[in-house]
Amino acid sequence: MTDQTLRSASAPSNGHAVVVGAGIAGLVAAQALAGTFARITVIDRDTLPAEPGPRRGVPQSRQVHGLLGGGASALEELFPGFQDELVAAGGALGDGQVDHHWFLDGFRLRTAPSDIPGYGASRPLIESVLRNRVAALPGVRITDDIEVVGLAADGPDRVAGVRVTERRADAQETVLSADLVVDASGRGSRAGVWLSGMGHPQPEESTVRIDLVYVTRHYAKRPELLGGRRLGVSVVPSPALPRMGVVMPEEGDRYALLLAGMFGEEPPTDDAGMLEYARSLASPEVAAVIESATPLDEPARMRFPAGVRKHYEKLKHHPEGFVVMGDALCSFNPAYGQGMTVAAMEGVLLRRLLSEGTAQLPGRFFRAAAKLVDTPWALATGGDLRFPQVEGKRPPGDKLINKYLERYRAAASVDPGLAATFLRVANLIEPPGRLLHPANVLRVLRYAPKATQAAQAAHAARHDPAPAHEAE
Repeated sequence: MTDQTLRSASAPSNGHAVVVGAGIAGLVAAQALAGTFARITVIDRDTLPAEPGPRRGVPQSRQVHGLLGGGASALEELFPGFQDELVAAGGALGDGQVDHHWFLDGFRLRTAPSDIPGYGASRPLIESVLRNRVAALPGVRITDDIEVVGLAADGPDRVAGVRVTERRADAQETVLSADLVVDASGRGSRAGVWLSGMGHPQPEESTVRIDLVYVTRHYAKRPELLGGRRLGVSVVPSPALPRMGVVMPEEGDRYALLLAGMFGEEPPTDDAGMLEYARSLASPEVAAVIESATPLDEPARMRFPAGVRKHYEKLKHHPEGFVVMGDALCSFNPAYGQGMTVAAMEGVLLRRLLSEGTAQLPGRFFRAAAKLVDTPWALATGGDLRFPQVEGKRPPGDKLINKYLERYRAAASVDPGLAATFLRVANLIEPPGRLLHPANVLRVLRYAPKATQAAQAAHAARHDPAPAHEAE
C-alpha cells in the first residue's frame, strides 16, 4: 500500500478510540491518539487517586522509577512543557553525569558536565502530571473502577470495541464500541487470550528469567547526604555481586532508596538487615542514608521473575482496530529503568503512524514497534546474560563483547568522555554501536589498565593491615 493510499484512509473526524489502562503507556497512547480521533475513552480498573499516590493495580508504583533521557525527550515531544511541570510539581532535575554517581562493576563513572538530563520523581507524580494533561484534552474521558473483560469483534478480522463491567457486585456487562482499541494494561495484559477468542494465535514470547527481588523505602532528605548532589547514586548489579542499590530524590523532600538482588540475593526489610546489605555495595552513600536519615514509611518488597517480550510482529494476521503497547508488549528488567521510556517512545511512534493514516495500523505499528524495542531489549538482555545463572542463547562473539565492555566500564571511571557515551546509550539517546566506535576502543585500551591497577591498589589498601608503626 502506498503512502498516498494510507493518508487517504485516515480516521473519520468523529472516530472513537478506547485505551485500556490509565498508566504511563495508556496516557501517552491517549495523547498520541488525540490528533486523529475526536473521542478517546481511557479505562482503568483502579480507583484513580486525585493526588499523586500509589495504587493497587500498579504495585510497582511504590518502587523507585527512573525516567531515562530518551524517555524525557519523548514525553516532552508528546507533552510540550512536561519537564517544567514535573519540576514545578516537586520533581528534581539535574545533570545525569554530574549529579548522579553510577557504579558499574565496582567502578564509579567519571563525572563531568554533560547534556544528559537526570530526573528524580516518583512514578505516581509522573503519572499524575501526564493524567492531568490528558484529562484536559477535548473529547477525552478518563474512567476508573471499570474492568475490560474482553474484545468486541466485528467478525474474525476486526475489533469493534471492548466488553466492560463496572467493579461492583451487581454490574452488568456492556459493550463500548470503538474504531481503535489500544491495550496498555501492563504486564498482566490479556490481549493474547482475547485474540485467541477471535480465532487468532497468541504471539510468541521471549523470556529472560532473572529472579529479581527489590525493596524500596523512603527517607527524609538531609543536606549533607549524597554530597549535596541534586540527584543520587546507583550501584548496578554484576556477576561478581548480583546486588543493587539506588538512592534518588523524590517530591516531598524525601529520598527513595532501593535495594535489590538477583538469583537468591534477597534484600531484607528490617533496619539492621538493610544496613548490612547496603554496606556490601560499592558506594557507601546508600548505607549512609539508611544509617542517618529518618525513615518515612515501611519497606515495600516486590518480585520480578523475568523480562518478557511478546512478538506480535511475527503474527501473520493482525485484526484491524487493535494494538498493544507498553509493558503489555514488552516488560524489561526494572534494574535498567527502561519501561516508562520505551512506552513514551512508542507513543511518539503511534502518533507518527496515525499521521500517515489508520489503514493497516496494527501491522504497521507492531512491525515498527518491534524495531524500536530491539535496542532496549538487546541492552537489557545483554546485561542479564552476563550472569551465568541466566538461561538463554548467547549471541556469537558474546564473550569477546563482554570482555570489551568490562574494560570499557573500568576505563569510563577515568575518561569522562567514555562515561558520557555509556550514559547516552543507557539512556536510549544514542545507539549501542557508539560504544564500539574506533576512537572509544582506543581510549578503552589506553585507560582500562590504569583504572584496573588503581582499583586493585585501593582494594589492597582497604584490606591489608597497616604496619604497627603506622597504626600507632
